[in-house]
Amino acid sequence: MTRLLIVNPFASAVDEHRLAAVRAALPAGTETMLTTAAGEATEIARSAGAVDAIYVFGGDGTFNEALNGVEQDVPLGFIPGGGTSVLPRALGLPRNPGKAAQRIAEGRTRRIGLGRVNGRRFGFSAGVGFDAELVRKVDEIGRRPDGRRPGDVAFVKVASGALWGRHGRFDEQLEVEGAGRAAFVLVANCSPYTYAGTVALDLVPGASFDDGLAYVAPVSLRARDLPRLLLRGARGSGLKDERTLAARDLDGIVVHCDGPLPLQVDGEDAGDVRDVVYEAERDAVTVFV
Repeated sequence: MTRLLIVNPFASAVDEHRLAAVRAALPAGTETMLTTAAGEATEIARSAGAVDAIYVFGGDGTFNEALNGVEQDVPLGFIPGGGTSVLPRALGLPRNPGKAAQRIAEGRTRRIGLGRVNGRRFGFSAGVGFDAELVRKVDEIGRRPDGRRPGDVAFVKVASGALWGRHGRFDEQLEVEGAGRAAFVLVANCSPYTYAGTVALDLVPGASFDDGLAYVAPVSLRARDLPRLLLRGARGSGLKDERTLAARDLDGIVVHCDGPLPLQVDGEDAGDVRDVVYEAERDAVTVFV
């Protein structure tokens, strides 16, 4: 049997010690390939051919690349090696890479759906506006000398700065087709939407790997609303009030922006967009759990 392990050596929690633990836990004979540049995991997954399993050790960006490269119905194992690693955690895998690899090696699988945004697959989220702006600003800080990205503290500082830079408010700047106008939109394929350290933030309640896509789109956001938003996310109640558009289990969502707005896909900056088409890809791939 042929199995492949794709490793991003620059991911936040990937080092020689953890890689050795992951390789020891996976089935004997698993071939290891290290990425050297952005986008390379997509090419490796696409050219893997008829393998029995593809394991990916990296962060959410590397997982997304693999999802966009795999073309055959091959089981995928996502081993957390990033600063947040939302996808494997949302699948119920341990946060420790070695323990996650041990669980994956047991061979239990399930089918999950995926999302697509303007043709690109995503595993857990794709947002337009506020959260995408935060992703971009964190990227602008740059990586540490060891090549790793800033952590949660930097993200909180950026979020506060982004709000105050807009005089403490985000106003209507896009339209969700058939629903109304909003300040930004969070589209989820599962719950939680993301994590803040060990705390799961369920910002889009009802999102599930087993259903279509779900979204929330606040009509506006003030600085005073941010603590409430995060608290509701931590409690699993998300955004539920008269100032928020929301729906779940959808096959498609179309968003029109007043001007170019940033898009994030699985926590990665995907550039600016004006028109955004989301599609649910139900029962899309097999994953190890």
